[in-house]
Amino acid sequence: MTTTRFTVRFRRKREGRTNYKKRLALLKSRKPRLIIRKTNTQIILQIAQYLPDGDKIIATVQSNELTKHGWKHSFKNLPAAYLAGMLIAKKAKMHKIEGAILDMGLTTPLKGTKIFAALKGAVDAGLQVPVSDSIFPTEERLKGEHISSFLEKHKTITQDFEKIKKEIKG
Repeated sequence: MTTTRFTVRFRRKREGRTNYKKRLALLKSRKPRLIIRKTNTQIILQIAQYLPDGDKIIATVQSNELTKHGWKHSFKNLPAAYLAGMLIAKKAKMHKIEGAILDMGLTTPLKGTKIFAALKGAVDAGLQVPVSDSIFPTEERLKGEHISSFLEKHKTITQDFEKIKKEIKG
């Protein structure tokens, strides 16, 4: 009679939700993490600090919070991601957090995506994140000019973007 040993992997690894090698590398930096996740309807940003008992979420922004600042458009496009990034940086400064490290989770890093638009918003608002400028979307895409030219009824997206950007910064 032969017996084989079988080791059960962690639940979140089995479900394909956590890459523990990446997580360990991020935690070794001992910096707060800027967590950026995208859903079907919005962008979610969090600043988290590692504690042995579990991560402590210091600040959270969901892109649907932009309605408080006058945003009337989609919460899942590039301009909304950029503005949400600016909001999370503003909240991080209120908690005296100067820098962070990007945590994208299992998302594949592609140049010019919503994740990097949100990151650019955070960097432009003063959050220190080690990143190369070559991965950010172009300024025209951040302002929503590609949307305005495509849909005539959304011509106001560029004006709304500039107004809300000034409100968040100021």
